[in-house]
Amino acid sequence: MAMTRSRHNLATLPTPVQQAPRLAEALGVAGRLLVKRDDLTGFAVAGNKARPLEYLLAEALGRGADVLVTGGTPGSNFCQAAAAAAAGAGMECVLIYAGPAQRPQHPNHLAARAWGARVEWTGDPDRSSVDTALTDAAAELTAAGRRPYVAPRGGSTARGALGFHQAAAELATQVDGPATVVLATGSGGTTAGLIAGSVALGRRFEIHGASVSRAPEQARGRVLELARGCAELAGTAPPEAADVRLVDARGPGHAQPSTLGAHAAQVALTTMGIVLDPVYTAKALGALPAVLGEQIRDPRLTTIFWHTGGLLDAVAGWEHA
Repeated sequence: MAMTRSRHNLATLPTPVQQAPRLAEALGVAGRLLVKRDDLTGFAVAGNKARPLEYLLAEALGRGADVLVTGGTPGSNFCQAAAAAAAGAGMECVLIYAGPAQRPQHPNHLAARAWGARVEWTGDPDRSSVDTALTDAAAELTAAGRRPYVAPRGGSTARGALGFHQAAAELATQVDGPATVVLATGSGGTTAGLIAGSVALGRRFEIHGASVSRAPEQARGRVLELARGCAELAGTAPPEAADVRLVDARGPGHAQPSTLGAHAAQVALTTMGIVLDPVYTAKALGALPAVLGEQIRDPRLTTIFWHTGGLLDAVAGWEHA
């Protein structure tokens, strides 16, 4: 099946790639270190979430949907981005958050409300409680005569991953030769799309995910499933299990700042003026030396840190609801 060309344009692309010599020196990286600035996609404060939303929103509008239904935690970057995208497309947005209603409110939650989202709570702090609630909310909306489109937590579907399949091709026009790419892996869509896109390019890039949400052995199967589904939609070669490379970057646990992440965030701020959030990007950069291992001393190696965004989460002062 050929890749759908149906996109609802949100992001300003391509996002820039910046040289990071001072950051490389601070992290002990002997080779070339680059930063892919997907925090600068230019849509709301969506960061990399603008990429999957382009494909998800296009499908929703193509189906005649009038309300976007998704969910996660109050600190979800995807939820506030989805609310902004829905508002821009003239759709309503219903967000389902895990747990009871919380005070103080996370900046991402406040942003979603500012973009007009209606918020419901599961009452159960387990993030998986959102999954059933999404199905129930869609059924209620349908019964009321509405036309809902459901996006899972993080927007991680094979179709959403097409945004990062495209992003791999974008990166290939910006960087010469092979490279090692390091990024945060949460729900898995970003990593899966980049893996599928790299395979389509003859494995031009070696993609390494820093798993911040689940143990790598738990996340690996889901990432591979998404990557293969994405490749099928794109009409490109399917990734293999060996293409999924994940390291454990959870630290004390999901949504809890880590010592390595805190150090990495401070180094990024003082060497490049780049803001990293404590839940995803800081932990990913903190895991970069472990990903590279002995190769960190190789001056011939090109490493790319994929900055996925998360500004409002950083503004929250390292407190993730």
